[in-house]
Amino acid sequence: MTVVLDLTTAIRGLAANKLRSSLTVLGILIGVGAVIILVAVGNGSSLAVQNRIKALGTNTITIANRGRFGRGPATSGTQTQAATITAADIATMSDPNQAPDILSVSPVLSASVTASYQSASSTVSVTATSPTYLPAEDYTVEAGRSLSSADISNSAQVALIGQTVLTNLYPAGANPIGTEIYMTEGKNEAQFQVIGVLASKGSATGTTDPNNIAIIPYTTAEGLLTGYTNDFQRIIVEAKSAGTVNAAEQEASDILASANQTTVANLPFFVLNEQSLLSTSASTTSTFTVLLGAVAAISLLVGGIGIMNIMLVTVTERTREIGIRKAIGAPRRAILGQFLTEAVLLSLFGGLAGVAVGLIGSRFKIVGVKPVATPTSVVEAFVVAVAVGIFFGFYPANRAASLRPVDALRYE
Repeated sequence: MTVVLDLTTAIRGLAANKLRSSLTVLGILIGVGAVIILVAVGNGSSLAVQNRIKALGTNTITIANRGRFGRGPATSGTQTQAATITAADIATMSDPNQAPDILSVSPVLSASVTASYQSASSTVSVTATSPTYLPAEDYTVEAGRSLSSADISNSAQVALIGQTVLTNLYPAGANPIGTEIYMTEGKNEAQFQVIGVLASKGSATGTTDPNNIAIIPYTTAEGLLTGYTNDFQRIIVEAKSAGTVNAAEQEASDILASANQTTVANLPFFVLNEQSLLSTSASTTSTFTVLLGAVAAISLLVGGIGIMNIMLVTVTERTREIGIRKAIGAPRRAILGQFLTEAVLLSLFGGLAGVAVGLIGSRFKIVGVKPVATPTSVVEAFVVAVAVGIFFGFYPANRAASLRPVDALRYE
């Protein structure tokens, strides 16, 4: 019964000053809404970055040339021969006895070419590689077939094209399988038969579009586009599982170090472990999200100070009322409960409204990021809002409850 009385009295007190109460609620609303939306933006950014990294293949290691290093015995003079990754290195890495944690090794040659079909043309990124590249990099064939070992052996002039290439070169609804496209790089031009279309993979980020790609046999590129070469720009090493990525990286590094007669620490290659990249990204974005939430929480703190300020003013205005209630026998607990209930109601209304605003705001893209609101962040923001009301409302309520009846009745 006392709780009901406290609630009834508190609601009447807040209703007596509607504008003041509404502005106080607005302060809490802004704080809670800001926390939910900014944390959702941080979560959305984190999810987007992780999805992009996963699209690269989280069980893979990319190894590429990063400098110049001479093969053969080390000398004290300046080394000028370019470091290379050869077919022999790839064969050694593919040997389960030499590298038991490596599932596949895909050589990669890259070029930017002008692809044309009938009257349409477009700039396309060509990746010349082997059949193992597609599963390693999470590419799937939507129509037609994939590359085969026979295509590599025969240096077949065949190509798989991405969705962007399909859109740029072919009319809507056209079937490209079996058609011939031309690829031109400088003075080199070659004709390729389209044998498959890749399924859409992610979306364009900056200047990179994973769907603006044509995949061809690396043996074909050596003869027609890039010129004959004994080495590769980079290789994609796929580990047997997510748990063996680091072991696979170590095995590949040891093989390359031995081939180049150097140590792993001095390898003239850039080694990118996608698993480590994913972990680093998750850690970084988590810190970023916490920072965003902390900044937003400042506005919630300001809202709490607003509650304290308003409740102090309310206690001052109702000093005589407090004196009368105490004079007729109201206990200290009743006065404390009345004003503390008012403070909690302000934060409760603000918290509920803030949750609604935060969830609605999280449904829209913000600076290109799709926010992802989590139940945890919503509950935490609401609980903190109520706690702020209790914390900042206790001092004014305690001050009211501590007034002496005689002093309160004399107050003008």
